[in-house]
Amino acid sequence: MTELPQARTPSRRRFLASCTVAVAAFPMLEACSTGESPSYEDAVTEMRRPIAAGGTRHSGRLRDLVRQATLAASSHNTQPWKFSLAERSITILPDLTRRTPVVDPDDHHLFVSLGCATENLVHAAQASGLHADVRVHEDSIEVAFDDTTPVRSSLFEAIPVRQCSRSIYDGRPLSAKELRALEDVAHGDGVQAIVLTAPPQIETVLDYVTRGNTAQIGDPAFITELKTWIRFSEAEAVRTGDGLFSRTTGNPAVPRWLGTRLLGTLLTPKSENDKCAKQLRSSAGVIVFVSGANDRQHWIEVGRCYEHFALQATALGIRTAFLNQPVEVAPLRSQFATWLNLGARRPDLIVRFGRGPEMSRSLRRPIEQVLA
Repeated sequence: MTELPQARTPSRRRFLASCTVAVAAFPMLEACSTGESPSYEDAVTEMRRPIAAGGTRHSGRLRDLVRQATLAASSHNTQPWKFSLAERSITILPDLTRRTPVVDPDDHHLFVSLGCATENLVHAAQASGLHADVRVHEDSIEVAFDDTTPVRSSLFEAIPVRQCSRSIYDGRPLSAKELRALEDVAHGDGVQAIVLTAPPQIETVLDYVTRGNTAQIGDPAFITELKTWIRFSEAEAVRTGDGLFSRTTGNPAVPRWLGTRLLGTLLTPKSENDKCAKQLRSSAGVIVFVSGANDRQHWIEVGRCYEHFALQATALGIRTAFLNQPVEVAPLRSQFATWLNLGARRPDLIVRFGRGPEMSRSLRRPIEQVLA
């Protein structure tokens, strides 16, 4: 996922592994990336607008809650969700028109993303003076509301700040207290989280990531699907409100015709593997989310656990990013599960964490486009 990515996350999808080299070789790219345009800045500001006060009528409040829910992580930032509003409830539905069948053939990441949106919705509702009662069904999530005392928690405040930070971190370990705080929120009903911080463990994860990268980048169908979700320029990112904007990975904004050519030239197994090695080795650790059963209800719960973890990390000033290649390549996923001694359980998400710089924000679609 991206932001399994941003984030996210949930899958990461990086854009141009060596685009900085291209910038040096082609100075004209600098002219295409002279800073965020006002329209892009306006879109980011609108996306992060505060929610309505608790006294606001329910129709306006529920729309605000939907906006907060859409700030959750989704694979390739596809935002594969629809929201149906009733007087005292919101139903979250999968939007199957936004599937990614190559990287996510069983819709695992799609339903994880619905869980991420659900978790945001719960915290935003509490801040708006609504208690959320979540009921998960096979193909939908019903969230019913009752009035309660508004509580603006640190997790709520983290919702518009959280992002999938695909950057180099500072390499410093987290304190034992910080690790405990992250572990405490990463477990759920039928979901376990495994934290790996020892260098030999990180190197083994890197080996699986490298093998997954090599398989995916060698698959023309994967590259074709990836291209459809990359937003190479500010104008394209603002127009669509979705996908992976090039700046979120630290790469320049360029016209689409140029970006697609550079992608075909510069996105190689070696360049991506080298980048992943730097990113992973700069991280404080890795957390693997594991579900007890391989079904949609558990995938949704994985999404809720991941989003809770990511919000807690954000509240602590800790960055997160997906490295899901080992769980996206099916033969590799079973080998990864064996290494973790998981038996029949499925490793769902792989997330690195640590401290690092803030990146440009991914955008979200207007509320009108996500209402059922």
